[in-house]
Amino acid sequence: MPHDGRARAGVTELRVSEAGAADTGSPPPVPEAAVSYQALTFAGAALAAVYVPGVGTEELRLVEAAGCATSQYGLPKRLPVSGGSPAAHAFRTDRPLWLNPAALASYSEGGPTPPQAETSLGALPLRAGGRRLGCLVVVGHPADGFEAEQRSFLERYADAVAGILQAGSGRPAPSSLLSPALRSLRVGTFVLVPDTGLIEADETLLELVGIAPDDFDGKADTLIAHTLPEDVHALMSVLEPSGQAWGRRELEFRVRRPTGEMRWLSLICRVAATIDDRPEQVLGLVMATSVLRRSADDVSRIQWLTAALDDAATVGDVSQVVVTALREPLGADRVALAELQDDRLMVSVLDPPQPDAWPEIWRPEWRSEWPDAPVSALPTLQMALRDGRMDLWPAGTALEPGLAGIGTGGLAVLPLPAKGRIAGVCLVGWDRPHEFVPEERSLLTATAALVGQALNRAHAYDAEQELATMLQRSLLPRRLPELPGGTAVARYLPARRGLQVGGDWYDVIALSEERVALVIGDVQGHSAGAATIMGQMRTAVRAYAVEGHPPDVVVSHANRLLVGMETDLFATCCYAELDMEEGNILFVRAGHLSPLVRHPDGSTEEVQVEGGPPLGILAEAEFPMTAAALAPGAVLALVTDGLVEASDLPLDEGMLRTRTALAAADPADPGRMADELLGDIGRREDDVALLLLRYDGMETRPIRAGWAVWRLPDAVMHARRFTTRTLRRWKVQEAADAVLLVVSELVTNALVHTQGEVRVDLTLRGDRLRVSVNDASPRAPAKPVIVDWEATGGRGLVLVEAVSESFGTVPVAGGKQVWSEIAVPPPESAPTDSGSRTEREGLL
Repeated sequence: MPHDGRARAGVTELRVSEAGAADTGSPPPVPEAAVSYQALTFAGAALAAVYVPGVGTEELRLVEAAGCATSQYGLPKRLPVSGGSPAAHAFRTDRPLWLNPAALASYSEGGPTPPQAETSLGALPLRAGGRRLGCLVVVGHPADGFEAEQRSFLERYADAVAGILQAGSGRPAPSSLLSPALRSLRVGTFVLVPDTGLIEADETLLELVGIAPDDFDGKADTLIAHTLPEDVHALMSVLEPSGQAWGRRELEFRVRRPTGEMRWLSLICRVAATIDDRPEQVLGLVMATSVLRRSADDVSRIQWLTAALDDAATVGDVSQVVVTALREPLGADRVALAELQDDRLMVSVLDPPQPDAWPEIWRPEWRSEWPDAPVSALPTLQMALRDGRMDLWPAGTALEPGLAGIGTGGLAVLPLPAKGRIAGVCLVGWDRPHEFVPEERSLLTATAALVGQALNRAHAYDAEQELATMLQRSLLPRRLPELPGGTAVARYLPARRGLQVGGDWYDVIALSEERVALVIGDVQGHSAGAATIMGQMRTAVRAYAVEGHPPDVVVSHANRLLVGMETDLFATCCYAELDMEEGNILFVRAGHLSPLVRHPDGSTEEVQVEGGPPLGILAEAEFPMTAAALAPGAVLALVTDGLVEASDLPLDEGMLRTRTALAAADPADPGRMADELLGDIGRREDDVALLLLRYDGMETRPIRAGWAVWRLPDAVMHARRFTTRTLRRWKVQEAADAVLLVVSELVTNALVHTQGEVRVDLTLRGDRLRVSVNDASPRAPAKPVIVDWEATGGRGLVLVEAVSESFGTVPVAGGKQVWSEIAVPPPESAPTDSGSRTEREGLL
């Protein structure tokens, strides 16, 4: 059976001098602090420290530290509660914070000094009775951070420390917290000297075994005498280390207490050697465990498996539980789990995962990571699946090539029943001859039934999550457009509870070459209904923006649309339109969070945008615009409340934390910047959307000239004259023939086929000249399908398209714009103005 989580804890070396050295007599007494050292070390922690709030809770004070590394480095004596240290963060949010070496390096305060490259840190809030009592900080050297089992033990340790603090409420903090808290967890420790057979055991260990402290003579044999005879050999092999078996050891064994009660204990230990590599001491940790590794009564195994499968949500989770439950406890060499889909076995886990550990016939179908085999090619499995009965094949059984080598010493084929059908099959194989005892047969039968139900449930969960993921991805942009003068990145994370699909959305809309709209929003709730409304709102906002409406009109139209959808859901939205040339930006906010800006000097600001109500509340709501400006190098951040607010994280504190992360991030890589803003936000209660735009400014600043066309008989002639003067001033007369042709045709079409104002705009950017003609008609011009060469008209748009590099039409507020881009040779000399310039002329 899998070991208790605490038995998997990584171990940091203890120096012999700190654990107590042996002499020729009995081992010297181990002080209480050394007992704590041993327990913490086996939990992966080299140092533990307790911080409690000072007067007025403006700072956290260090009141106690213990561990084997206190002499190597220490922790700050005082930490501001409002600061950015891990301890202050855990205290404020009331949530544990686990940092691996890379994550710890990003914190400038609150870490151990001097810093070490391979140091991990955990900060655990101390809370009891609804009060924040302080923070427990643990420092260790796991290269990948503390493991799940270590975290579980240390969180229990923090609860015990909090209980002692709570008991002393209203009085000064107790002088000793860490050791009493450890005693309350009933974790016993010992130091054994192999050469003498003497052992120093604490009171907790003696109580676990059932020996009164006054009756203990300090001999290891006295403790071993309480062990069940069949477990003595294994226990002695651990307590008497050989040169070939040094390092961390773990064992589960049984003791018989004086009352006759049998108790399972879990032991982990480590050898401390002398200079000449002889075992001088065995340092160990013992705790009670409810997990039975080998037992005639397998009730505890089934209880563990039931609980583990209940927490397994996906097919992959179920597969890993099966491997943990069967391979090591049964001494098996191979475990495979496969789902049955139609007539094929979809293998979800193979342990060991190496292809050469499995039949060669599977390897040609090795796709990606796992094989996919038809049932018809495996008669043994086909028979077991048809009958729904477990088959146990002893050593030496001749099986088909598809199963050859899986279990030369014995093979168990377990069909997995679920709701009247077979959900899959599990294979357990042994290389050495294996005897299937009756108790093991019962265990395998019960395991198959539990796994089948869990596999069926997990498959439905996976299908549901896959559908939710596909829905979410189809409603959000696949990619963001490339922007001249800036870089936009976005991140979306679904909620980690319920259906992982929500109403948060974002979009980046290129309105023209120099204008872009950024929008972020949040529909109430995270469900399929919220996602559907989100997709409709995103599409509507994009359509209104592309039509050329100003920001307040875009949001107003979207609001009216949502009001008319007859839904009980509302939405929030923040819309921004940015001029990429000048850096000018217009914001509209509808019940959403204010945008954040990181200035080029690293300072951050929450832009004060005048807001309106959420969308879908009031049809006649007004949404005022707020103007701001971005300097080159600034970063604009639009977020949803899932990032900055939770049940244990106030909004103001979340915004402050996000601003702090935004200031600390490197804007050179917007993608990494977005990832750092997300951070490790744990189990999300809500989905999260984040949109960043780094504004760089446009390298090539365009020159513009505009002309208002009057409706006169010779209007086209004056438009051509304006164009000629402009091209001469810009020194690009070589392209005059093509440009004048385009101007003549587009202006003529606008005057003949539309009513109202007509305007010509010329824009020169690099080697491209853009001709734009705006009119008041929303109808796009149509090219003739067939051109009659005897006709007097109908060829204009064909000619324009022929001489243009690109040509098109876009809707704008109050009408449309027909545009053409023409390649021009570079001017002989740059224009007199180095920046963008707009020239406006009237009729001469």
